[in-house]
Amino acid sequence: MLRTPVRGTRLAILEWLSAPAAHFPPRHHEDVVAHGVRAELVGAKLGVSRRVAVTHLELLARLGLLRATRVRRRTYYRRDEVRVAEVARMFEKGW
Repeated sequence: MLRTPVRGTRLAILEWLSAPAAHFPPRHHEDVVAHGVRAELVGAKLGVSRRVAVTHLELLARLGLLRATRVRRRTYYRRDEVRVAEVARMFEKGW
């Protein structure tokens, strides 16, 4: 994941999701802190389509760095702080 040309994009997504309220505007009744962020918002911030954003988000979710929660027909993404901390420790150890 971190050796691809888009690693900066995925690292940016992880950074934005560490403080979603600071990076994504509030929308109607959605709480980005409690529920997470939809792919549409990530795509808009990246300047790409929702489908491209979903590709990045799904990869991060498969790696365990994000949790995807389905509410009705929408999927919300949040960081898995425990897994992110584990990966950070691995990099500190030089893995």
